[in-house]
Amino acid sequence: MEMRSVISRMFITLLLSGLFATTILAQTSGKEAAANLRLQLSEVQIRKAEAQALDEQLEADLRPENIERSFAGIGSTHPERLRELRRRQLEITRARLRIELDELYRNQTCLEAAIGEADTVAYWQSAGIAIGNLQGRMTCRN
Repeated sequence: MEMRSVISRMFITLLLSGLFATTILAQTSGKEAAANLRLQLSEVQIRKAEAQALDEQLEADLRPENIERSFAGIGSTHPERLRELRRRQLEITRARLRIELDELYRNQTCLEAAIGEADTVAYWQSAGIAIGNLQGRMTCRN
């Protein structure tokens, strides 16, 4: 149950970060946009590291000896069913986590590209080159 709550919290955080990453509203400066995007990127990287650590833990939990060990001391007339149920639960959790990790990788790539664009805009602005309204630029679509 604890893993389920961790995954749901991570999923909610991912959705919220996606909303923040999709638009940078009315930012007048390329520097401000780049700073905002770098902050979002660091948050994505932290969540990605946490998800990777959880994935490694799930991988260890899926080993047959660890599944069997998790039921040590629990009596049952059909221990193989309990082990199979536990294995399926872990695999489902891991599949959801892998989907989330894929999304985090996509968000990271998009944010890195948007940071590059924001840095370019900041350079143009520092050189006095007019670029118009930045709204609608430097976005990551999910």
